[in-house]
Amino acid sequence: MKDKLLGYMGKVLKIDLTNRTSEDFPWTDKDRERTLGGKVMAADILLSHVRPGMKAYDEDNWIVVTTGPLTGVGCPNTSRFNISTISPLTGIITSSNCGGDFGLSLKRSGYDAVIFTGRASLPVTVNIINGNVTFDDASALWGLTTGETQNKLPAYHGKLVIGPAGENKVRYACVFSNERTAGRGGVGAVFGDKKLKAVTAFGVKIPEVVDRESLRKLNEKWTHTLQNHPLTGRQLPKLGTAGLVSPMQAHKILATKNFSAGRFKDFEKISGEELAENHMVSNAACTTCVIRCARTVCVDGKHVKGPELETLGLLGANILNNDIEQIIKWNYELDELGMDTISAAGVIAFAMELKEKGLWDCGLEFGKTDNISGIFHDIAMRKGDGDILAEGTRIMSEKFGGKEFAIHAKGMELAAYEPRHAVGQGLGYATSNRGGCHLNAGYMVVVEGLGLDVDSLTPHGKAALTIAFQNLMEAVSACGSCLFSSYAVLPGFLIDKPNWFLTRAILACFPYVGPVVNLLSHFTKVAAINLPLVPHSYALKYATGIKSTVARMLTWGAFGYNTERIANIVLGQKANADKLPKRLTNEPQDLSDPRTKVPLEVMKKVYNRARGWKDGIPTYHRLKTLGVRISKELYDSVVKEAYCNGKSDC
Repeated sequence: MKDKLLGYMGKVLKIDLTNRTSEDFPWTDKDRERTLGGKVMAADILLSHVRPGMKAYDEDNWIVVTTGPLTGVGCPNTSRFNISTISPLTGIITSSNCGGDFGLSLKRSGYDAVIFTGRASLPVTVNIINGNVTFDDASALWGLTTGETQNKLPAYHGKLVIGPAGENKVRYACVFSNERTAGRGGVGAVFGDKKLKAVTAFGVKIPEVVDRESLRKLNEKWTHTLQNHPLTGRQLPKLGTAGLVSPMQAHKILATKNFSAGRFKDFEKISGEELAENHMVSNAACTTCVIRCARTVCVDGKHVKGPELETLGLLGANILNNDIEQIIKWNYELDELGMDTISAAGVIAFAMELKEKGLWDCGLEFGKTDNISGIFHDIAMRKGDGDILAEGTRIMSEKFGGKEFAIHAKGMELAAYEPRHAVGQGLGYATSNRGGCHLNAGYMVVVEGLGLDVDSLTPHGKAALTIAFQNLMEAVSACGSCLFSSYAVLPGFLIDKPNWFLTRAILACFPYVGPVVNLLSHFTKVAAINLPLVPHSYALKYATGIKSTVARMLTWGAFGYNTERIANIVLGQKANADKLPKRLTNEPQDLSDPRTKVPLEVMKKVYNRARGWKDGIPTYHRLKTLGVRISKELYDSVVKEAYCNGKSDC
């Protein structure tokens, strides 16, 4: 029987791949209201399951695919879904968000989430059709690319598929839904380990909502806001995320030559302007999206998804390549093979510097591009040196050296933003639960040059703002919303009128708002309001009936962030694991300006105190205050181990 809370389908599915069985997973309205949905829900489920010593390729590692309460209720930009599991790249929890149509289809089939357990003995496709689960032999699909696989599946079904990289357990393999990617942390490799080649979903059920008319009116206003905001209404539709290449160059945050610099002399050749003017066929969108930031390009006569900012920057400036046509081609090849373009590019850049420093030579060198397509294929097939490159930057640095310029955090390669001229982004990279991710980091770079122009070198206020942004984005993601929908939180005049006295005054005050932000985070009644710039809280009320405010959104985010963090501690993350490579913390980007390095330890002290953490570990009191479910016995055990660092007498 369906629970009373609307907006949700009221059911969670658990599938045992070993025995090919399925059952309902117990999940109540109280659980829904406590976790909201998406990655926060997944973190709570995984915390209840993970144990010390559990690894990504253990048979009892779970894959948790979740939607949000706004998925499928008609709100703009709410087709997102999340995949969480233990990452083979980092060894801790990864959460990977995707804009394909699988989330909508899963919800229409009658489920808010699906959990995959066990391991199939042979390649399998799982079908979730109007509440019924069937299993098909996927042996004929094994070895096919992501595009070929999806073409073999019913056109009207939502799909999740992996390519050869996932099958061969490349540690940064992806899962695809249409052309959209659950890209980071190697979720595709966990699918491959479980022999789960594909999942399809189809249904005709529509989630009920509490107040359809109020929701309709809100959606009209929300759409109008997004389409008229300078970021979501102009920059992203016109240039996509690729439009950030030029401002990143201007602000010295375009990762260049394996993050040894922040500017690239040929940036214009790989810019969003170049992509739009000479290579783009049209812009495109995820289902329900009103921003339309995706690019469509032509590769070998086919219209396919074009490269995002991360791909342009990391396969351009970061390997000293100025050929955008090659990047477009590589982007398509990586998608078909089923690999994360960010990590793949980071691995390539690291290998190039290893050769330059005389530490390892696999034929990759800066500025040389003729062999890269072949290298990508070798990685996906784990052939020759590709088998080593498939392990990721951290493992390569442990094998060959070069840890000081191995650009990763917790084992995950960094996105394209060079943080020595955006130090708040550097703090976010280090404290991100899933590793070197720009979004889980809180995306502070949007106020350090890419939207606003707050002092990018000062550490003042950056800890508090990072926490607030991390919590807000965690909650927005849990709703089932695209994180770009949170861009409109920034008033448009701050971007359109950078020289206006009010804009200058607000930006000058930003580094000093830390105490105010911390007050709002800890005394949530002060912020127990709704704001038009955060329409998600209104939408939750009209869709589900849950009383939501800006403060509650931040509290959901804090709950999710702390839940994921303590799950990582259970899995073996050590105290003081929030680190960056020495290149970014010890070496100034500009030799004439000693401030151009990330003052990580200074910011971390403030960050940990404001989070209620010690050495990167939430205190038990903080967890209990937020309602995170972990026993004192388990907490004490894993925290003790986190400080041991392998000492036998600890």
